[in-house]
Amino acid sequence: MSTFYQLDFEKPVIELERRLTEAQAQLKAVIGGEPPAGAAPTDRPLPPEADRLSVEIKDLSTQREQTLARVYADLSPWHTVRVARHPQRPQTRDYIAMICRDFCELHGDRRHADDPAIVAGLARFGHTKVMLIGHQKGRETSEKLACHFGCAHPEGYRKALLKMKLAEKMGLPVVTLVDTPGAYPGLGAEQRGQAEAIAVNMLEMSRLKTPIVSVVIGEGGSGGALGIAVADRVGMMQYAWYTVISPEGCAAILWKEANEQTNAAAAKSLRLTAADNLELGIVDAAIPEPLGGAHRDPRKAADNLAAWVQAQIAELKSIPIDRVVQARYDRFRRLGSYIEADTVAR
Repeated sequence: MSTFYQLDFEKPVIELERRLTEAQAQLKAVIGGEPPAGAAPTDRPLPPEADRLSVEIKDLSTQREQTLARVYADLSPWHTVRVARHPQRPQTRDYIAMICRDFCELHGDRRHADDPAIVAGLARFGHTKVMLIGHQKGRETSEKLACHFGCAHPEGYRKALLKMKLAEKMGLPVVTLVDTPGAYPGLGAEQRGQAEAIAVNMLEMSRLKTPIVSVVIGEGGSGGALGIAVADRVGMMQYAWYTVISPEGCAAILWKEANEQTNAAAAKSLRLTAADNLELGIVDAAIPEPLGGAHRDPRKAADNLAAWVQAQIAELKSIPIDRVVQARYDRFRRLGSYIEADTVAR
């Protein structure tokens, strides 16, 4: 997969992909185009060069898979953050297009405006009707600016809560997809009650009488993520991150400077990866991604996400709603609890 955006730790993979692309182009030139898949072999024998290139392509493909597996088996927390921010990584609207049917988008918070950083609407998730809500960062520059790079304003969180209340009224499960570095920190957002909007969402979601399933699909930063992630089941994509502050923000506070070294140290200290969050009991599952990250095979990533969400919804719908709500409340009350060992006198 060739792209202008390259991760430095992927350099061995990028070189193999360059050679693989060149070999495929050469083979196409030698045989005069690509035969349709499943076509019967022609009576005309292929030139020896074509056989050599076919063997080379097979070897390069094997090397690429092995190198990708080796690189991604030992990602540092900071490298995981960079994978989660890959510009080709699937976003909420991409997942909607791949796994939802009959999506009907709903706009506005009935107070101030419509925030494009939060996408909300009715959809069929597999065979289940749901209310789907998620952050949207944007692809093109104009969309990124309109979506504030996935940083929602108060009206975005109020829109999300309004649609959740509608889902409760209609008896529909709520599915949320989290992908934000944090809530928008601008003056206008603060004047319109950013902290209050997030706090109200957390309060109301904790007692919403319908099943809620949330998945961190990319970045899960601070209250901006938690504003739509108070759920009965919380999952993370394998190379997503979820923590109280971005590594850069943490580094700027602790070391007064955010650079490659301090960012890496902060990311490690924050324990922000899916494996860390699973170990700490903050999330319920780390959803596998395709080899090399979701940006390399969005369809497979979408299938994995859909399968996990559908399984959680089916389980939650079999439990009386009062028990679901109480378990949700208890779950979040337990987060952050610890046992302090007695100090031994010396």
